[in-house]
Amino acid sequence: MQDDSWQAFSERVTYEDGLHASCVATSSPIGDLQLIALRERNLNVLGTLAAFGERRSESSDDESPMTQEMLRLDNKLNVMMAMLDQLLQRGAELPPRQFIRFNAVGALLPTTLWPAHAASGWLKLHFDGCMALPLELPARLVQERDGDHVFVAFESLGDATCDALERLVFRHHRRKVAESRQASV
Repeated sequence: MQDDSWQAFSERVTYEDGLHASCVATSSPIGDLQLIALRERNLNVLGTLAAFGERRSESSDDESPMTQEMLRLDNKLNVMMAMLDQLLQRGAELPPRQFIRFNAVGALLPTTLWPAHAASGWLKLHFDGCMALPLELPARLVQERDGDHVFVAFESLGDATCDALERLVFRHHRRKVAESRQASV
């Protein structure tokens, strides 16, 4: 039976960037309670990344006092979250940055990142702005793509996590396209 996950992965938009990433081999399947907790943590991380990624327009169309107060509160919350992230990072050593591609189907990783001879594992991604809280994705090795990369397919993410992951990938892709257009102007 052929695994169609590479085809599904390659047909979707991917998040391509250098992230602090690590992988840990696993030998036993994840339990139901652990899976529920993992999905909830991942949704919280993805929600935090979405909140940090939102950019409000700076238009002066709505200069109401309520709007200005909401913007002030939003800025204060962002500062508090950044301070909390800094506190959580103390003493925590981040893995090195790796250039990876991923979407809700799976990830293309450097061969050196995936544990040798492991059939399954956890891919942990640390995003800028939320480095202390990694996204933890259970994965299984599907195939070696070339001498330098392997493809892993994500497992047991759940529909809500997949949807949130796809939104993260789309926002990142849209931001990269906008940056490249600005650079060419």
